[in-house]
Amino acid sequence: MQSLALTTAEQRRLKRLARDAKRTPQAMLRFVLRDGFDYCNYVVKSVNDGIASLTRGERRYSTDEVLKRARGATEKHGARFHKAA
Repeated sequence: MQSLALTTAEQRRLKRLARDAKRTPQAMLRFVLRDGFDYCNYVVKSVNDGIASLTRGERRYSTDEVLKRARGATEKHGARFHKAA
């Protein structure tokens, strides 16, 4: 198994990302290795922004609205997938 050495800057970045995601640095390292720092930062920021928006009372969707949007997306993208098959 290869060893992994993070620079001091990468260690700080990992700790900051883990704090923002409310996880341990060890738990976040798996995702950083798979997806990279930039993508992980994007995902954590997007999720935290969405949670904050809901907390402020913005963007409330009923179950029916969510299901309608999900069905529309799966029909649109699923049709394209099935045509290719």
